[in-house]
Amino acid sequence: MAHRLSDSTSPYLLQHVDNPVDWHEWGPEAFAEAQATNRPIFLSVGYAACHWCHVMAHESFEDESVAELLNAGFVPVKVDREERPDVDAVYMDATVAMTGQGGWPMTCLLTPEGEPFWCGTYLQRPQLLQLLTAIGGAWTEQEAQVRASGTAVVEALTRSQDPAQEPLPLDPDLLDAAVATLTRSFDQEAGGFGTAPKFPPTMVLEFLLRHHARTGSTSAWRMLEETATAMARGGLYDQIGGGFARYAVDRSWVLPHFEKMLYDNAQLLRFYAHLWQAAGRVEGADATRHLAGRVVRETAEFLLRELRTSEGGLASSLDADTEGVEGATYVWTPAQLTAVLGAEDGARAAELLVVTLGGTFEHGASTLQLPVEPSDPTWWDGVRTKLKAARDQRPQPDLDDKVVTAWNGLAIAALAEAGWLLEEPAWVQAAVDAATLVVESHVVDGRLRRSSRKGQVGVAEGVAEDHGDLIEGLVVLHAVTAQTRWLESAGRLLDDAVARFGEETEAGLLIHDTASDAEPLVLRPRARGDNAEPCGQSALAGALLGYGAAVGSAQHLERAGRALGPMGTIAARDPRFAGWALAVAESTVDGPLQVAISDGTGQAELVAAVRQALPPGALAVVAAGASNQGQATPPLLRDRGAVNGRAAAYVCRGTRCDLPVSESEELVAALLR
Repeated sequence: MAHRLSDSTSPYLLQHVDNPVDWHEWGPEAFAEAQATNRPIFLSVGYAACHWCHVMAHESFEDESVAELLNAGFVPVKVDREERPDVDAVYMDATVAMTGQGGWPMTCLLTPEGEPFWCGTYLQRPQLLQLLTAIGGAWTEQEAQVRASGTAVVEALTRSQDPAQEPLPLDPDLLDAAVATLTRSFDQEAGGFGTAPKFPPTMVLEFLLRHHARTGSTSAWRMLEETATAMARGGLYDQIGGGFARYAVDRSWVLPHFEKMLYDNAQLLRFYAHLWQAAGRVEGADATRHLAGRVVRETAEFLLRELRTSEGGLASSLDADTEGVEGATYVWTPAQLTAVLGAEDGARAAELLVVTLGGTFEHGASTLQLPVEPSDPTWWDGVRTKLKAARDQRPQPDLDDKVVTAWNGLAIAALAEAGWLLEEPAWVQAAVDAATLVVESHVVDGRLRRSSRKGQVGVAEGVAEDHGDLIEGLVVLHAVTAQTRWLESAGRLLDDAVARFGEETEAGLLIHDTASDAEPLVLRPRARGDNAEPCGQSALAGALLGYGAAVGSAQHLERAGRALGPMGTIAARDPRFAGWALAVAESTVDGPLQVAISDGTGQAELVAAVRQALPPGALAVVAAGASNQGQATPPLLRDRGAVNGRAAAYVCRGTRCDLPVSESEELVAALLR
């Protein structure tokens, strides 16, 4: 049996190299074999940090009887959804359409041409054996009917993708209505929206933060503050090592599903940095500011300590399992705390961290919560250090070390902006290193690739979200460093993305997930909303807005508005699935806000004022003086020099600019008006 996965750049696929199943990677070879042998394709989609993907692999794909049926009657294809989000999107749409729900592992049966005729998710071994036997018989005896079923599914999915004929503008009225809708689904007791399971609603929180900055809405502030506090104090947050788990399985954020994803932590890092800054301007929010600042520092440390690769990028995720046991690295019993800390400190830590004799997790163990801030920070720092050292001696979860373009774009923006706001230059340098890797390695023959691993770039081309998220990160990095090379790279990528992913329609600038010249699939995927990360539509809308603000291009700003149009319907119907579109839209109202600060006497005071009062989503560029000699001048700083020898701040909203100011008090007033 050929071990076709052995050269993959996906750690997930490499986990299946030794299966008795004769796996293929997605590609022409697999389809050619399916068509030559007239066998259906068995498509299995998952990702490295997925707990139930591991369970199904151990139960079924390591089983000889399953392998015998698969190898004899099907062409088995294994896909890493993180490497091929386009393939995942097409067949997830089919899975949801057929079953009413989706998730991973995803299991689909396809005709040799790729049309899905059966879809599901996790299957126990007996169920899978029964399915394979039944489908094998149906294919032999009723092939025409099976093929017709697949064709009908694709036709139905194609019809469902038709965009609305009229755009629904994301104007102030719709933004106000979105806040009202979110208020109705807000969990008044535990924070967040809806019931269990609860995922961090990061993009929605960012929208609420921007809405509060613009309108002063107390409802928006209450929802975002209570949710941010509950997430950071519960088991969702790693109180010892920093960083957030993927989601909580309960309503109260106590029981995490333990995998840690780069895309979650990058977005949460940026949001908490914005929250830290905003809380400094809200009366009575000192505790929130302190908590947000701690979360920012600990999460940035987690990213750079545990996800940074030797090439300078950021790895995708840490597994939910440790040696096959979910959460084994992270949970504690009172006895384990005592063994590390001693009787007195162990009992004190158990009370503080809600570690009980009965346990809050499984087998008498507890996740760690921090419902209140420790009364003795020095004691707590010592406890946290000792527990981290002891935990490091335990078996550790596996690392998925591939570098995904989109998620590194999110991390570049987060590390650069948080580093600038909290004056941590090492974080900014980490953003520079990641941007250097992606721009220099992931762009091949002028085209952006999706991922790399250990310096080897994958073959899959970048999708729309890769372009949008990376451009966003490069624009933010340009603003923080005042280096135009990042803006130039962003411009090249943006021109390519709009040309290849965009389609002008009556509904606005429609963004497809895949390029017009990409590998053809049975359906050209297009996300219907933001989910765990910005969809391609929202990501490129934000990229157009940020780039337009950075270069002073009314054309790009107008296109950003047209790209938001197709998101209006879902933003009005269910704003939880349009969080990034709503956040971008907030920045378009009376904006986007741009600030340029020239060289000159008093520059430091103006910079301090911007760090205090810059609204989230605004763009600030500071002249770097001697440290950037030889660099081209950023567009926002051209022809904007000192006034009477003093540094000057130039504030613009959209295409309208104020007179320059040189006093920090005037600048704060201009930013907060």
